[in-house]
Amino acid sequence: MRINKLPKMYTLIFFPFYFFPPRHQKKKNVFRKHWLWMPLYCLLGGLNGTFGTWNSRPNIVLLMADDLGLGDLGCYGNNTVRKVDRDAHLLIFMNLGMVSSNSLNRGLTWLGGSGGLPANETTLAKLLQHRGYRTGLIGKWHQGLSCASRDDHCHHPLNHGFGYFYGMPFGLLSDCQASKTPELHRWLRIRLWISTLVLSLVPVLLLLPNLAGWFSVPWSVIVLSALVAVLFFVSWYSSYGFVRRWNCILMRNHEIVQQPMREERVSLLMLKEALAFIDRYKREPFLLFVSFLHVHTPLVTKEKFVGHSKFGLYGDNVEEMDWMVGKILEALEQERLSNRTLVHFTSDNGGRLEALEGAARLGGWNGVYKGGRGMAGWEGGIRVPGIFRWPTVLQAGKVIDEPTSLMDIFPTLSYVGGGILPHDRVIDGRNLMPLLEGRVAHSDHEFLFHYCGTYLHTVRWHQKDCGTVWKAHYVTPNFHPEGSGACYGSALCSCSGDVTHHEPPLLFDISRDPSESQPLTSDNEAFLSWAAGHFRDASLPTRHLSPEGLPLGSCWYPAPGSPTSPRALLS
Repeated sequence: MRINKLPKMYTLIFFPFYFFPPRHQKKKNVFRKHWLWMPLYCLLGGLNGTFGTWNSRPNIVLLMADDLGLGDLGCYGNNTVRKVDRDAHLLIFMNLGMVSSNSLNRGLTWLGGSGGLPANETTLAKLLQHRGYRTGLIGKWHQGLSCASRDDHCHHPLNHGFGYFYGMPFGLLSDCQASKTPELHRWLRIRLWISTLVLSLVPVLLLLPNLAGWFSVPWSVIVLSALVAVLFFVSWYSSYGFVRRWNCILMRNHEIVQQPMREERVSLLMLKEALAFIDRYKREPFLLFVSFLHVHTPLVTKEKFVGHSKFGLYGDNVEEMDWMVGKILEALEQERLSNRTLVHFTSDNGGRLEALEGAARLGGWNGVYKGGRGMAGWEGGIRVPGIFRWPTVLQAGKVIDEPTSLMDIFPTLSYVGGGILPHDRVIDGRNLMPLLEGRVAHSDHEFLFHYCGTYLHTVRWHQKDCGTVWKAHYVTPNFHPEGSGACYGSALCSCSGDVTHHEPPLLFDISRDPSESQPLTSDNEAFLSWAAGHFRDASLPTRHLSPEGLPLGSCWYPAPGSPTSPRALLS
């Protein structure tokens, strides 16, 4: 069965990051065939096509995956369908049995500073809480925890509008699995171990002359050198030796319930908490944000799903997430909440191409799109799935071909819940409801700017009068090996340094060339000059922005803070 021959089973599909529908001819995939997948997300909409208005306070369920490859979803081009079961799961297969290069994943980038979501931020949860919503966050918070002391919890979700929290306050690291190679400052730790070994050899070498009778070394010198070695070891191991215990914790509100968390059970526990939240507040309007640990490495998977997929641990992890989403939607159906609940599924980034473990691929596939997570401009890292479900309000089976952004979630869901946006700041996102309901034909976005850290890499221009989306690359990362589309052998592609600057910029018509394989050439010199002028005028005010740091730390100290996470775009 081909995806494009399915009945109207999936509702409003768009990419919160720069959407273009899966109509383009499919590029030959390095995996050759396709993946067992979860079109449940493509089937989030009901089969009915009746529409109407909504009450003033509908329920909102936001489901966010972590580093999900766009090409892994059936509704975005993965066209091998295995079955459609009772719960409308569409299982799609891809052959993942190839050998690729390896690198650490780019789940966290350590930049310095203790971090945390600033207390003065107005989050979506705060806005809706003021409107009488019950608000809950299940899963990964990833926006910091404490400020002056480890117990003040100044950055805790309960201080940012959530009335209930169950999950990880920090980021997910490979350190969270005792059997995995440590991820946090891995090479620094190796150097520290080597330094400790060298220092521990010094007192032994000083002792040898005494034992051999060659000459006498004062015992005070030997004891002092041994003490230095011990103090050096204690000074760093007291931090890095307990990363799993101090970082990989599970909390309910302000209480630690598992330290370290038992990773083999964490997914089931989070699902139970999400279902309990729905049951507890089914008679009141609620906002439920389920922030999945899936499919970030380490691929924490329930034993029931280990070995279940034909495509390794990544496939197992994906199937488990599919099952969890199905259970959440099933709960809404059983409580007769579907018609008054807006469900939105997305991912915080594209798939991580460098995520490998030996021959096993631990990251997703981004379809025809070049690049992956951590790349500021190439489509593979910034195009993510965007699927809405709201029976009786949104038309099932509708595909929207307009550029949008994850930043649009904030004003859109605020509008749906009746929240009032703050007027003391610029809100970069746009309310998508007029577009979703078909009241307007185009997105409000004309220009979208893509930064890598504080460096502007790419600008996107939506030329609405002709329906074309142009994209100018001022900076692109240097792939290793060249032409691979990723930076294998390193943790991530560089924002600066190992990059190529383009003047004039590389220009693509991504409405016709979504894989960004055919930059416009000098044959189009007049047009290139005209388009470059538009991009230059639009980007000048933002070309050299210097934001006040990147405050969103996501890990217990000594791990420095992480860059702004898409999860913070709820604010």
